[in-house]
Amino acid sequence: MDKPAYASYVEEIEQLIRRVSFVIKCRGRDILNDFDITPPQFNALLLLAEHGDMTIGDLGSKMYLASSTATDLIDRMERNGLVERIRDSNDRRVVRLHMLDKGRQMIKEVLESRRRYLDNILSAVSDEDKRVLTDSLSSIYELMKPGLEK
Repeated sequence: MDKPAYASYVEEIEQLIRRVSFVIKCRGRDILNDFDITPPQFNALLLLAEHGDMTIGDLGSKMYLASSTATDLIDRMERNGLVERIRDSNDRRVVRLHMLDKGRQMIKEVLESRRRYLDNILSAVSDEDKRVLTDSLSSIYELMKPGLEK
C-alpha cells in the first residue's frame, strides 16, 4: 500500500527544518564567537530575559542540565559580569539569578547580528513568501508549544 500523500510532505518538511536549523545553529555559533559567549550561556541569558530571575535549579531544569553543570555555567557567566546571584528577600536560603546590564546588552547585540544575517538571506525571498513562511512557522510553533511548557 502506498504512503498517504502527506507522508512525503512530512518527510520533506522534517528534512528542510533540520537543514535550516543546522545552518542557523552553525551561523549562530559563529556570531557568538564574535561576542565571546558560548551557546549554553546565551541560551541561559535568553531564558532569564524571558522568565525573569530564577534559581539555578529552575534554569538548569529549563535547559535540561544537571545541577553541577548549571552551577558551572552560572559561575562562568557571573565571572564575565553577565549575571549575579541574589538572595531571595523572603527566604534567605534561596538564591536567584539576576541578569546584569552587560547580559541584556549581549542579548541585544547578538540578536541584532543574527537578524542582519537572516535579513541578508531573506532579501532574496519575495514579501509574499516571507509572509507565508511567517504564518506557517507561527502555526507550527503554536502546535508544538504545549510540549515545551514545564
